[in-house]
Amino acid sequence: MMIRSHLGDCRWTETPVLGYKQDGTTSFRDITKQILFEGAQMHFQWRYFEVAPGGYSSLERHEHEHAVMVVRGAGRVLLQDAVYDIGHYDLILVPPMTWHQFQPTGDEPLGFLCIVNAERDRPQLPTAADLELLRQHPAVAAFIKV
Repeated sequence: MMIRSHLGDCRWTETPVLGYKQDGTTSFRDITKQILFEGAQMHFQWRYFEVAPGGYSSLERHEHEHAVMVVRGAGRVLLQDAVYDIGHYDLILVPPMTWHQFQPTGDEPLGFLCIVNAERDRPQLPTAADLELLRQHPAVAAFIKV
């Protein structure tokens, strides 16, 4: 199988651009997803997310881990109680049960590839008590969007 990309824009022609988390249970802004590879014989799903300038992913955690590589733009990521600058080809491992959120910086979208288990748990959203704990860290409090 071969999937062609549009050179330079991190989109793949045979793969639809999907909305992000359409169930209405979480807060996010200006983000799309493409599922690049999945199948009955694969034990993983390879996805591409793109967050437009000013957008952000949901603040969540889950029992499975993520392997992420930035392929477009620059941004920042929350990993539990710290915020990190990220850019082209940076690799981010999101361990199980780690609060995380991605946001772009600058005028270009933040695009990243993400590999997860094909069968995985549903995301957990922060409770009021979780948010209170996260906001004890000033950099995290300034960063998170919910």
